Amino acid sequence: MLPARLRVRALLGTAETIVDLAAPVDPARDHLRGPADAPVTVVEYGDFECPYCGQAEPVVRRILADLGDVRYVWRHLPLTDVHPFAQLAAQAGEAAAAQGAFWQMHDRLLAHQDRLRPSDLIGHARDLGLDVERFRADLHDHTVVARIAADVDSADVSGVSGTPTFFINGRRHHGAFDLDGLSSAIRSARARAGLDSSRR
Repeated sequence: MLPARLRVRALLGTAETIVDLAAPVDPARDHLRGPADAPVTVVEYGDFECPYCGQAEPVVRRILADLGDVRYVWRHLPLTDVHPFAQLAAQAGEAAAAQGAFWQMHDRLLAHQDRLRPSDLIGHARDLGLDVERFRADLHDHTVVARIAADVDSADVSGVSGTPTFFINGRRHHGAFDLDGLSSAIRSARARAGLDSSRR
């Protein structure tokens, strides 16, 4: 009695479309923490001005400390329509990366989300012992801006529109990003990775 379209849907059901990480992790370009050969990789698309990214940061730190076999990747997704200093903060992260200090700047920016104005960023660079003149020049360098744009493009292709968004071993994490939620998802990914390797 059902129309053909509804009959097919009733018989076959519906499934949520799974959007995987479109751009695979590249150790040559991505910012990585944790062992290179870890069985689980967590990718976060984040915004240094996003309060939820600030809340997620201690959770990520705890996971990296407690679970030694997790690799963590940060990718930029500055939400410039709601966070006026997010783009410049991302550029500060990349300008620090040019001096080998991405993670130090990353940690500092997330710990001081109320201090992301241009003068604040110069102060962060000075406090981290960076070459301030080089940092100031790199802050607006076209390669820095292009690097962030590439992350934003990869987020778009992966269907990411908000921060923080996590991918665990390439699969989008839809649950909570608290300690229990992320830890549980990581344990499941680790178990799947173990199963996949045992089948080879």
